[in-house]
Amino acid sequence: MTMEAGSVTETLEDKQTSGTGDASKDGANKQPNPNQNPKDAKPAPERKRARNLSEDRRFKLFSGTANRPLSEEIGRHIGVPVGEVKLQRFADGEVYFQLLENVRGVDVFVVQPTCYPVDQNLMELLVMIDALKRASAARITAVVPYYGYARQDRKDRPRVAISAKLIADLLTTAGAHRALFVDLHAAQIQGFFNIPVDHMFASPVLVSHFRSLALPNLTVVSPDAGGVERARHFAQKMGAPLAIVDKRRTDINVAEVMNVVGDVAGKTALIIDDIIDTAGTLVKTVDALYANGAAAVYACASHAVLSGPAVERIANSRIEQVVVTNTIPLREAAQKLPKIKVLSIAGLLGAAIESIHMETSVSTLFS
Repeated sequence: MTMEAGSVTETLEDKQTSGTGDASKDGANKQPNPNQNPKDAKPAPERKRARNLSEDRRFKLFSGTANRPLSEEIGRHIGVPVGEVKLQRFADGEVYFQLLENVRGVDVFVVQPTCYPVDQNLMELLVMIDALKRASAARITAVVPYYGYARQDRKDRPRVAISAKLIADLLTTAGAHRALFVDLHAAQIQGFFNIPVDHMFASPVLVSHFRSLALPNLTVVSPDAGGVERARHFAQKMGAPLAIVDKRRTDINVAEVMNVVGDVAGKTALIIDDIIDTAGTLVKTVDALYANGAAAVYACASHAVLSGPAVERIANSRIEQVVVTNTIPLREAAQKLPKIKVLSIAGLLGAAIESIHMETSVSTLFS
C-alpha cells in the first residue's frame, strides 16, 4: 500500500503500541502506589528479543534503492521481509522518503551501499536515517556494504578534503547509532566515527570459493603496498606464499606498475584487492605478472565498481577470472561477461545483523 504525502493513518501496530498496548505490559502507564516502600517496588519487566527474528517485533529491516536485491536476500537469510516504504524523487532529483510501517522503539537496520550514483545514493541513505530517527526508532544501524569516498581518507596532497571523515560525520549527524561496513578501503576509517562500527570482511566467502577451485602452485598477490595486510591475511587462509606489485600512481585512476616483489614464475597468481574501479591497475598488474613468468592469473575483489572502460579492459585482458561480491549491483555489461563471477555476501551480512541485534559477538563469524 502506498500513502500519499500528508495523509494520516493509524495501523493495527500503532494501536498496539499506544494506550493499552505494549506500554501497559511494561508498566509504563501504572501510577505509583504511595503506600508502597520504594525498596519493595519491582522494576518493570525488560522487553526481551525473540530468538527468531521473524517473530521479533522489535526488529525491522529497510532498504534503499541502491541494491534492493541484496537487501531482499539478507531478509530471506534472517527470515524477515524488507519493510514497506515510499521512496520517490521530485522532477529535479530531490529525494522523498516516507516510512509505511511503525518503527517506534524498534531496532532498525537500513541497507544502502553508496555506489554509483554515489551522491544520490548517499543522500538517500541520510534521508532514510533522518526519517527513522524522527519516527522514534530505538536504534538505527546503517548497513553500508560499500562505503563511497573511502579512498579519500587522508591528505595525500596539499589542500584536499578528507571526504571519508565528512561522510562519517554526515551519517552520525543524520541519526545513525551504529554502522556496519564491508571491507573498508582503509581500516582506520573506523576511527572517523564516534559511534560503534562493525567492520566485516568478504574474505570468508572468497576464500571458500578459491579453495573449491584448488588452483595449483598458488601465490597470492597484492596489487600495491597499501593492500599488503589484506593479501597477507588471504594468503594465510589459503596456505599460499605472498607477492607484491610495486605500483606508482601518477594521477587519479591512472597507475603505472613498476615491478613484482616475490616469485611468481610458473605459479598461479591470485590478485587480491578491495575495489576494482576502472580496472586500470588490475590489467597492468596482470601484464606485470605474466611478464614475470606467471602461468595463470586470477583476481578477486569485494567491491565491483567497474566504472568507465573497466568491463572492456577485463574482457580484453589475459586474466582467467575476476571474482567479486554483490556489495554493488553489477552493470548489465559486466553481468554478460563470463570472466566475471559474483559471490553473495547476503548470508554473512545477515549473520552479522542478527549478532548485532542479539548483542552477541560479530568477530566469531571470522574465527
